Amino acid sequence: MTNRQAPSAEFGAALRSARGTAGLTQEQLAGLSTVSVRAIRNLERGQVGRPRKDTIRLLADAMRLSDTRRAALELAVEGASTGKALRDVYSAEFAFPPSPLRSLFGRGAELRALDELLGSERERLVTIVGLPGVGKSRLAQEAALRVHAHGGTPVLWLPMDRPDDVVTQVPGRPQSAMVSWVRSLIAEGGNHEELASLFGDKATLLVLDGHEVSPAASPALMHLLQSCRRLKVLVTSRRSHHFPGGRLLPLAPLPTTCQSGPAAGRPLPGDSLSAHRPAVELMLSYVSHMRPDLLLTDSVTATVAEVCEALDGIPQALEAAASWLLLYSLDQLLVLARERPLALVEGPASLSSGTTGALGDLLSAAVTGLRPRGKALLAAGVSQDSPWTVDEVARALGVPPAEAAQDVHALLLHGLIRQLPAEPGGAAGRPGRFAVLHLVRELVAAGGYAADDGGGARPAAQLMAGGPA
Repeated sequence: MTNRQAPSAEFGAALRSARGTAGLTQEQLAGLSTVSVRAIRNLERGQVGRPRKDTIRLLADAMRLSDTRRAALELAVEGASTGKALRDVYSAEFAFPPSPLRSLFGRGAELRALDELLGSERERLVTIVGLPGVGKSRLAQEAALRVHAHGGTPVLWLPMDRPDDVVTQVPGRPQSAMVSWVRSLIAEGGNHEELASLFGDKATLLVLDGHEVSPAASPALMHLLQSCRRLKVLVTSRRSHHFPGGRLLPLAPLPTTCQSGPAAGRPLPGDSLSAHRPAVELMLSYVSHMRPDLLLTDSVTATVAEVCEALDGIPQALEAAASWLLLYSLDQLLVLARERPLALVEGPASLSSGTTGALGDLLSAAVTGLRPRGKALLAAGVSQDSPWTVDEVARALGVPPAEAAQDVHALLLHGLIRQLPAEPGGAAGRPGRFAVLHLVRELVAAGGYAADDGGGARPAAQLMAGGPA
């Protein structure tokens, strides 16, 4: 089965590691691969020469290795590690972010803020946090493209919330091997030194898209930041992970009302009904493609604006709702958006949305993952018929305003509530007013209860009417 040449300790170590990851004994691997136990034992001890390609293929197939781990075995035959092989070709031409499939709508201010953070020498760990489907990945992609294009900086984009077989989309390409290899080391926390040697002193942007693990709980990531002084890490996450030295960039849904000029909240004279309303502009682009026969009149635009308001301006929700125009009229879509908004966002996630799973399920997970105090405040907010202030919800819950403010702040970071723009001509210094997102209101109302600090449950209406039980 082998050609007797110089022993290969590298191959033996790589084979032992792969077999251990696969959870197989030498005897089990022999039975699955048809390679003898003795040959496997000698290979792992480095006591034989170069294995034949057929032998490597049989062993790799038996262990069901990914393309990356298979490549690592083949490289080890030459006495080379995966890290060394990839380090030799690592450059800006080799490492680049994925190309966008569509334009970025209404994120100019957030993109400028992210550009500033990534361009600063002081900031090395930035996390974009927000609801599922709000556009975190698309914003990160745009910023990464700028870093790569303007600075000639390598950008390694790692989809952390995808199965390995989806990550390695083009088997055999070194870019795919690098993405899968680095991703597995960060997720599994192994080979810190070899991973750090890949970046070395090169300026690099590492993007961890959909990374739901706190940076402090990721030894490989922390080792990278400490060892590679010119490395910057950009994370997208549904949860706000507080870490000393890191920066959070909360991403809210797209505005559904006019965001500029003295008449904020309504279009300026001479403007179109979609001007300065990013959610409406985005939804109109979906409508025009789904229903090219529909003339985008002022009446149609006004109805689209109401749909956007009912769906909170969440990009993935708007895209999912637009697909129902194949079945419903625009007026029927508006009725559904007002009465049963979750019904419009159920089903498989859009391939372009950057999320995995149905939006309704992901939003439900965000709500159920809250702490009891957050759930209680959310239920209290749902029970209000109009926007509310921190003081109002504090009185309703019978808690100090400072405690309510902490919980409101947490819900804002989660993206489950939004702060409404100040009314034109309103008094300066007027307390901010908040509202629960419509999609979240339906989720909470369907549950009907909120957990209290003692672990019990009370109806949301009781929370508003009588305060603490």
